[in-house]
This record gives sequence, structure tokens and C-alpha cells, in this order.
Amino acid sequence: MDEGIRINKYLSSSGMCSRREADVIIQNGEVTVDGKVAENGTRVFEGQVVLYKGQPVLPKEEKIYIALHKPLGITCTTDRRDPDNIIDFLGLGDRIFPIGRLDKNSSGLILLTNDGSIVNQLLRAENGHEKEYEVRVDKKLAPDFQSKMEGGIPILGQVTLPCEVTVTGPHTFKIILHQGLNRQIRRMCEYLGYRVVKLRRIRFLNIMLGNLKVGAHRRLTSEEVRNLIGR
Repeated sequence: MDEGIRINKYLSSSGMCSRREADVIIQNGEVTVDGKVAENGTRVFEGQVVLYKGQPVLPKEEKIYIALHKPLGITCTTDRRDPDNIIDFLGLGDRIFPIGRLDKNSSGLILLTNDGSIVNQLLRAENGHEKEYEVRVDKKLAPDFQSKMEGGIPILGQVTLPCEVTVTGPHTFKIILHQGLNRQIRRMCEYLGYRVVKLRRIRFLNIMLGNLKVGAHRRLTSEEVRNLIGR
């Protein structure tokens, strides 16, 4: 808001009224900016106090939805005491937070937002949201690896839900999960005698990692956001 915003647009964008209604209440002298009665041409700048009939009018916060290619070594926490926290790494302020987690030794797609209303909805395991990963393990996959992984593995006191596994090489596979247990893929592989040496998330629901470079981020497209929050 470096160049300021016209007072009628400020009022309407706050959600309190339409642009036309804002013009009327301004003309009636019911709006002040830093204690001075506003006129139709008044502009509002960052930090100024806008009152309507003595009550503050706050700007409506823009909803932000971001896809980040998380590097190895970054922790998906908002705790600023952690020197590797994802908030300082992203550098967009502390009002944004990650949707879910990728462990510190994993890389790939992580979504971040300031829209708290969608987070719980997206993280509920029962919603069955798909998350897709590329994985490399430390030794050659056995012929029955795919069927065992897809059939469910006992970890953390429960059997994992059915998943989809595609073997892509002697030591590599893709996996689509419908739940998000702690270190789930690593624990599943460990149960079968494998150690994960590389794990990268490439998709969350309809959002693809694509060719986004490691450490880079982008805003979600309007279509991606509609599909994301419309679920």
C-alpha cells in the first residue's frame, strides 16, 4: 500500500460495504483517517487508522496460497527458535504456515497459506487426500514389494490404509498415500527391510511440483486454489 488506496476502495475491500455505499458514508462525514474526516479523494496509507462511526475498519487480509519445493534440511515448523524453520527460509512473514509436514530429510512439494480455515479440512485423514512421492531405497526391490506395500503395513499400532505403488526401477518407486502418518513411507519400508535414501513429494491433491526448482516457491493459480478449497 505504498501509494495508498482510495478510501472508498479501502472500505469496500474490508468487506464492510460496497463501493457505492462507501461513497455515501464518506459524504456523510462518518469516516475518519487518523482523526481527520475523510473525503472521497482521501487515500489510506500503511499504518493509518480508519474509523467508521468511531469503530476501526481493518483491511481484509489477502489470502495467500504458496507451493514451495522444500529442500533437505528445512523443518516444517513455525517455531522461530528452530534455525532451520520453514517460515524464516521462505521469508514471507510469520502469518503464513505450512499445510502438513515433510520431515527434515525429505524434499519436495509443501503448501503454505495464511488461510487457517482450510488447513484442518485438508489435513483430516478421513478425507483421503492424495499425496504422491518418489522414493529410492538402499537395495533392490523384491518381486513382492509392491503387493506388500499396497496391502497395508503394520506401523505405529495400526495397519496402513491401501495405497498405490508403481515400481520405477530396481531401487525406486512412486507411491500415492491417502493418509499422513508420521514418517509413514520410511516406516513402511523399514518394516520390509529397506532404508529410504531419497524421498521427494511430487503432488498434493491437484497441485504438482512440476519443474519448480529446489528452494523456489510460486503462488498457486486461481484454478488450483478453486480445486483446493472447493473440496
